[in-house]
Amino acid sequence: MHFMHGYGSYWPMILMMIIWLGLIILGVLLVANFIRGGSRKNPQKIIKERLAKGEIDEEEYEQLKSILKK
Repeated sequence: MHFMHGYGSYWPMILMMIIWLGLIILGVLLVANFIRGGSRKNPQKIIKERLAKGEIDEEEYEQLKSILKK
């Protein structure tokens, strides 16, 4: 008897394609995030970097830091 021939025989193949597509998309997103290096910086890190580079002085750093804490 041929029990697996008919409409039901395509579902495993479709499900496997969906799983593979999901894994590929997940991989691409992870690689893209790794390449960016988690480039999202919070404001505290930005003002610390600006202080380290000499773009702002300590007084301005403290002012910006107090503004960000509000």
